[in-house]
Amino acid sequence: MSADVTLYGAKTGNCLRVAIALQELAIAHQVVKLDLRAGEQRTPGFLAMNPFGHVPVIEDGKTVVFDSNAILVYLAKRYADASWLPEDPVGAAQVTQWLSLAAGPIAYGPCAARLVKVFGNKLDYDAAVCTAIKLFDVIEPIFGTRAFAAGPTPTIADVAAYTYIAHAPEGGVSLAPYPNVRAWLARVEALPGFVAMPAVASAPTTQS
Repeated sequence: MSADVTLYGAKTGNCLRVAIALQELAIAHQVVKLDLRAGEQRTPGFLAMNPFGHVPVIEDGKTVVFDSNAILVYLAKRYADASWLPEDPVGAAQVTQWLSLAAGPIAYGPCAARLVKVFGNKLDYDAAVCTAIKLFDVIEPIFGTRAFAAGPTPTIADVAAYTYIAHAPEGGVSLAPYPNVRAWLARVEALPGFVAMPAVASAPTTQS
């Protein structure tokens, strides 16, 4: 299936999720980089695509999708085989569980801790660290029984969960006690379409 996808994004972990998916699924695309500090995500043109003023957003022909998890679902359903988002009830539920973790404990745990440490955001750092540790304590044994988040092969669950877990040490949360989590991160990084988080010299503003 031919693609005409444009990714509107910036140097954020949530935009990286979409970039990895586009590469992994071999979807032809172009990238429009927004300057968040200059407020390009709040221009009338961008707000017409996402009224919340967050990145990432994709435009696929006449279809516009915002929110990184929603974009992953869209790309998987439109362009990927069923291995990336299983059709069976159990497989679909397992992937959805991880999408919920990405929007919940991962966002409020390792992501939030990193925002405080690296960018000085006014968030509850101790609560973020506590959330991250609780999350890692739970998923550590899970990754002792499976190669990827939802089973033996990669899915969009891995794409959604990877970035902010991998960069947890930047928020002061060590991954040293979690060898199974680190082994999973290495497997994701070995995927042919993997895209590393670029260095960010300044604080992000809004993202989704």
